[in-house]
Amino acid sequence: MSPDSHTPGSVLSAAELNDRIRSLWLRAGGSLSAQERAEYELLVVEWAAAIRGDVVTAA
Repeated sequence: MSPDSHTPGSVLSAAELNDRIRSLWLRAGGSLSAQERAEYELLVVEWAAAIRGDVVTAA
């Protein structure tokens, strides 16, 4: 993972995670390496969890 990546289990908002996902794709130029793909998958899982948390909080 890149040096600026977050630690697993960190508490980031869905918006922050979305920004990191977009940044990853921009840095990668649209084609992810195996390492970047692993980082992307972790970010997406955390983003989905953050979205679910936002929905529960709003309810």
